[in-house]
Amino acid sequence: MGQEILPPSGGDDDHIQPVDLKAALEQRYLAYALSTIMHRALPDVRDGLKPVHRRIVYAMNEMGLRPNSAFRKCAKIVGEVMGNYHPHGDQSIYDALARLAQDFSQRYTLVNGQGNFGNIDGDSPAAMRYTESKMTAVSELLLEGIDQDAVDFRDTYDESNSEPVVLPGAFPNLLANGSSGIAVGMATSIPSHNAHELCDAALHLIKHPDATVEKLVEFIPGPDFPTGGIIIDNRESIIESYRTGRGGFRVRAKWQTEDLGRGGYQIVITEIPFQVQKSRLIEKIAELLIARKLPLLEDIRDESAEDIRVVLVPKTRSVDPTILMESMFKLTELESRFPLNMNVLSMGRIPRVMALNEVLKEWLDHRREVLQRRSRFRLAAIDRRLEILSGLLVAYLNIDEVIRIIREEDEPKPVMMARWDLTDNQVEAILNMRLRALRKLEEFEIRKEFDELTKEKGEIEALLSSDDKQWQTVAWEIGEVKKKFAKATEVGRRRTQFADAPETDEEAIQQAMIEKEPITVVISEKGWIRALKGHIADTAALTFKEGDGLKIAFPAQTTDKILIVTTGGKAFTLGGDKLPGGRGHGEPLRIIVDMDNDQAVLTAFVHDPSRKQLIVSTAGNGFVVPEAELVANTRKGKQIMNVGLPEETQLLVPVSGDHVAVVGENRKLLVFPLAQVPEMSRGKGVRLQRYKDGGISDVRCFAISDGLVWEDSAGRTFTKSKDELVEWLADRATAGRTVPKGFPRSGKFAG
Repeated sequence: MGQEILPPSGGDDDHIQPVDLKAALEQRYLAYALSTIMHRALPDVRDGLKPVHRRIVYAMNEMGLRPNSAFRKCAKIVGEVMGNYHPHGDQSIYDALARLAQDFSQRYTLVNGQGNFGNIDGDSPAAMRYTESKMTAVSELLLEGIDQDAVDFRDTYDESNSEPVVLPGAFPNLLANGSSGIAVGMATSIPSHNAHELCDAALHLIKHPDATVEKLVEFIPGPDFPTGGIIIDNRESIIESYRTGRGGFRVRAKWQTEDLGRGGYQIVITEIPFQVQKSRLIEKIAELLIARKLPLLEDIRDESAEDIRVVLVPKTRSVDPTILMESMFKLTELESRFPLNMNVLSMGRIPRVMALNEVLKEWLDHRREVLQRRSRFRLAAIDRRLEILSGLLVAYLNIDEVIRIIREEDEPKPVMMARWDLTDNQVEAILNMRLRALRKLEEFEIRKEFDELTKEKGEIEALLSSDDKQWQTVAWEIGEVKKKFAKATEVGRRRTQFADAPETDEEAIQQAMIEKEPITVVISEKGWIRALKGHIADTAALTFKEGDGLKIAFPAQTTDKILIVTTGGKAFTLGGDKLPGGRGHGEPLRIIVDMDNDQAVLTAFVHDPSRKQLIVSTAGNGFVVPEAELVANTRKGKQIMNVGLPEETQLLVPVSGDHVAVVGENRKLLVFPLAQVPEMSRGKGVRLQRYKDGGISDVRCFAISDGLVWEDSAGRTFTKSKDELVEWLADRATAGRTVPKGFPRSGKFAG
C-alpha cells in the first residue's frame, strides 16, 4: 500500500515525466472547449457564418462557381473544401453544404442546388456524387471585396494556402439566416429574419446610433421563418427577448377551413412551424388519433405536393374548428417554440450573448471597416497606376530620345532612370510598351486616364478622412441590398405572420382532448379508487380486498372532474380519464395524491362549477364554499377547512333552498336561515349549533316553503311544513329543541 506505482521499465526511463492528471485534463478539456466554441459551433457576428460554412462559400468562389456560371458536382466542392481548408469528414461538410441549399432551412439560401437536397418531410439529400451546386446572389454579397484586402487572411491547417478569417459580409447574414449550434458549456439559437426589415433597422441605426431595441422592433417586428407560420407572442415579450438576447418565439401552423357544403367542413394546414418534420408531425397526430387523445378529430390526410397541404377531418360538422385546433396545438408540434439565444463571437473572438442593437452595430462597424480597407486598397492601386502613367507621359514627350537610348545603350534602364529621374517601375513599364502603343492617340488616352484616376484618388481620400461620408457610403450599400431583397420581390416577401392566440375556453379545450365515455367511480372504505367502464347500477356485485368494502360509487364521464374531500378538510381533483381502470381493485388514493395517513376519504362526487357546498366539522362549525374553490390542480390538493385533530371534517352537503336544518348527537334539532352561514373559500367556519357535549350528527339545506323532509329506516317519508317547524326555528349557534316524533334513531335525515 502507499507505494508509488511506476510504469514497467523499458530501458528508456529518462523520457517518462509524471504529469498531474487534474491539470492535464483541465488544460486539454479547455483547449477542446475553446476549439468547439471558436471553430465549430458559434457563428461570427460579422458575417453570421461558422467556419465550415465560410470555407464552403470561399472554396466555391475560388472555383469560380458564380451565380451566372455552370453547376459543379457537390463531391468536387466537398473535396476542395476538405483538401484545402476544412480537415474534417466529407459527410459533415456535405451536410453543411446541403443545408445552405435548402429553402426550408435557410431563409436566404447561400447555395443554389440542383438535384435532390432533401425535403421538409425530413428525407436526406441524395449522395454528393449526384447533386450539383453553385453560389447564389447572397453568397456573392457576402464575398464582395474579398480580393480587395477587405478582410484578414490566415494560413490554412497545412499552411499551404490561406483563407479569410471572416467574410466582408455585405448581407446581414447572421440575423437574416439565423444559426444554431451547441458548443461546450454554451449554445446558440438565432431565428431567421427578413432582410428588408434588417436593412431598414440598420439604416435607422446609422442615423441614430443610440436607438433602443424598442425602436428597432418597429422595423423588425420579429423573426421571419423560411416555412412561414404564425408567431403568437405579444410585443412586450418579443422586445424583452431582443433586449436580453435570450427568450423564445411561439410559432403556430397556418390553417384555414374549407367548406364542403351542407354545413360540413375540413381544416387545411398550409404552413407548419420551422424545423418541424412534416412526416413526423403527421405520424404523431395519427398516433394520438389511435390512442383516442383527439376525440374531435376523425382523420388526417397529407395532400402535399410542392406546397404543404395537410387536411384534418373533424368528427362531426358541429365541432368548433377553433377548439379542435387549440387542442391540436396543445398536443402536437403544430405549435412549437423556437428558442432565442444570441450567443455569438463578438469581434470574431469573444463569445457573448448580444442584444439586437448590439448585433446590428457590430455588423455596421464591420461594414465600415471593410469599406475603409477596400478604399485603401484601391488608393494603393491608383497610386501605382499613376506612377506608371506619369512615367509613360515622360516617354511620350521624349519618344525619340527614348528610342535612341533603347537602340544604342547596352543597359538602357539605368540611363533612362538617370536622364529623367524615373523609378524602376516606370522604366520597366516604358520598356514593356508595345510598338503599336506609340500612336498619337495613346498619349491622349493616358492623359485622360491620369486625370480620372487623380479625381478618383481625391474622392477616396475625402471619403477616408470623413466619418459622415463613410457612413453615407455604407448606408448606400445597404440600400442596394434592400432593393435586391425588397418585400415586393418573391424572395423578400415576409413569410411569417403575427397574430394573438384566439381567446378560447380552457375548459372546453381540456374536454376536447378527452374521449367522452361513461364510467362508474368506485372508492373503497380503505381508500382504493378505480373507474369501471359504463354506468353500473348494481354495486353489490363489486369485489374488494379482504377487510375492505364499498365507501362510495357514482356514475360519471371520462371528461368529468372528480372532486375528493378528506376528513382533514382537504380537496383533491382527479380527471375522469386519469383514474385507474376497473381491473383488479384499482389503486390506493394515497399513491395518486398526497393524502396524509391520518386522513380518510369523506366523500367524492362529480364537479359542477355552478354548485355550492356546505362543509361542516365534527365540532359543529361550518361555512358555504363554492365548488369552483374546491378544484386543486396539483397532487398536494387544496386545504379548504382548517381542522386539527381530534376535530375532523364530517359533512359536505350541496347548498339549496334558503334554510339549514342541523341535528346534533344529543338529538336536538335547529332550523335557521341559510343567509346566516358565511360563504368562504377557506377557513374554520362559524358555529352552526351549540352543544354541551357531543357534536354534530347531520345537516341538510332546504327551501322552507317546501318544508323539511326526512326518511326513517323503513323508508317512510315525513314532511314538516313551515308552520310545524316554528318551535325549531331560531338563530344560528343556538341549542335547538328535541327532534320531532318519527325522526330516525340514527340521527340522520335519511334513515
